[in-house]
Amino acid sequence: MSGDKILNVDRLTMRFGGIVAVQDLSLSAERKKITALIGPNGAGKTTVFNCITGFYKPSGGTIRLTHDDGRTIALERLNDFRIAKLAKVARTFQNIRLFPGMTALENLMVAQHNALMRASGLTFLGLIGAPGYRDAEKRAIDLATDWLRRVNLLDRADDAAGNFAYGDQRRLEIARAMCTEPALLCLDEPAAGLNARESAALSELLLSIRNELGTSILLIEHDMSVVMEISDHIVVMDHGVKIAEGSPRAVRDDPKVIAAYLGADEEEAVAVMESGS
Repeated sequence: MSGDKILNVDRLTMRFGGIVAVQDLSLSAERKKITALIGPNGAGKTTVFNCITGFYKPSGGTIRLTHDDGRTIALERLNDFRIAKLAKVARTFQNIRLFPGMTALENLMVAQHNALMRASGLTFLGLIGAPGYRDAEKRAIDLATDWLRRVNLLDRADDAAGNFAYGDQRRLEIARAMCTEPALLCLDEPAAGLNARESAALSELLLSIRNELGTSILLIEHDMSVVMEISDHIVVMDHGVKIAEGSPRAVRDDPKVIAAYLGADEEEAVAVMESGS
């Protein structure tokens, strides 16, 4: 099923009073692929993410997520908590939202609270150390430890997350999201604030998540070096509408995309392209 769609957004519209932030947007994300959503500031990208992950209820349109077993879930009908729990959609934010006073390991354990609560039977079984809960706790620790290793932070498992360098916090936040074992990982500007070395390490991490684990990834990103290096498919927005989509090469050479980023019209963008060729 590697070539089918895990996410289908159809005619998504989001209004805030008289302001239309997103209008009739349709896009899809392929299973086990990296799909990038890009565009100038104010294009509506984060609004789309907020609709997909349940922070906003769309004004119109549908958002469907299809699991490997064929189950389809209408995300536009659910809130953020139920989307994370039932649809297995995980998300990071532009602004890092770790628990700074907790250790790195504790941050990754918190991400697994749903599984631990189920194992406890929502009762005191966890407090008395029932065998089922002990097994679930061990699995949670093993998973958290594995992700700390994957992001090269295992030696700092017991350090407070708030003491980490910015780039380390970014990787830890992705590791925390992956501890929920998501079907779809949504990343909102994961390279923001990173230097060139850290961006390269991020690209390597995201490619390993796609290639080794087969996790589908949808990301918003302004760092075009990251987008062009790792994306399988790119969707471009401007002023709340889709203006282009396709492979990295096709999008990079599209006059409408160049015009949107340069603030020029299409004829001027074509002239810029020709002058540089």
